[in-house]
Amino acid sequence: MAQKTGEVDAKRPVRIPGGIATAVGSWPGTDPREAAATIIGELPDLAHLVELPGRGVGSDMLGRVSALLVDMRFDTTTRGYRLAARPGAASRRAKDLLRADLDALEEAWETSGSAGTGRMVKVQATGPLTLAAQVELPGGHRILTDPGAVRDVSESLAEGLAQHVAEVRKRLGAEVVLQLDEPSLNVVLEGSLSGPSILNTVRAMPEPEALAVLDAVITAQSAPVLLHSCAAPPALAFLRGSAAAAIGFDMATIGTRELDQIGEILDTGKRLVLGLVPSAAPSDPVTWRNFAEPGVRLVDRLGFTRKTLADQIVVSPACGLAGAPLEWARKALRLSAEVARAYAEEPESLTFD
Repeated sequence: MAQKTGEVDAKRPVRIPGGIATAVGSWPGTDPREAAATIIGELPDLAHLVELPGRGVGSDMLGRVSALLVDMRFDTTTRGYRLAARPGAASRRAKDLLRADLDALEEAWETSGSAGTGRMVKVQATGPLTLAAQVELPGGHRILTDPGAVRDVSESLAEGLAQHVAEVRKRLGAEVVLQLDEPSLNVVLEGSLSGPSILNTVRAMPEPEALAVLDAVITAQSAPVLLHSCAAPPALAFLRGSAAAAIGFDMATIGTRELDQIGEILDTGKRLVLGLVPSAAPSDPVTWRNFAEPGVRLVDRLGFTRKTLADQIVVSPACGLAGAPLEWARKALRLSAEVARAYAEEPESLTFD
């Protein structure tokens, strides 16, 4: 059967292009329609479904997962979230908020004229390792302490994400990129998480085991996966070995010791999503050139051609923008887009004093 105009073939491989801009996910405020319209307008090449944690329980990075898991749900505790035996207020609220966000995105998508064009959009979710590290079992221990629970939650997440991606693809007629956020990756690998008391410790998860958990979720998806970590520094060697198509991190966390690992990631053909624009407003006046320089110097120092900026580099703010003033959040998107445009159109001519 011939593919209808405007439909996206989920089986066709999708590659994340370089020389474009996106954002990490969270956004200030509580209005999903205003947020969706802003993101679609400012990020024409890779807009995203926003997260609005300012709305409270169920709207933050962890809470949203409760709306995505299959046959599992969360409840709240004084420490955060835990698995629950039956749907409760937290899970119902998470589902309602996600539905409202999807409706707002679809409305803004159609209004912008993007419907049926095959334009790309990104959705975000907490990755399985951070989920296991930060959400508790009913008894109060972290999911990470129970290998069987880690497996069950990861399988539920993989299935739920596949359904989520399919729904967004169908609603928008868009190519979808899935971002998995793993801010707790380093502490999972290091074994530096505490238990419910000082007598309880959480073992370090061996890298092969952690990679198997992560890749099981990634390979279950019909969309290219971007792994994002805001750890300082990010576990680049581990991330390079994953099945992800792209790796994202805050450029400010990178030192000399990480350069070789970045070069190895580029050598594999993966995309780098460089967090070049700070999430907080700088005290001094800035232009896009202030934030373009680190990326240019990175590829120059590693010995790659400037064409790498257009082929393999995606530009973003350093992290989520939920804590930023709305004025700076909007400017951060514009600056990211301007840096990406310079990388795509004139990488060889970029010079800095």
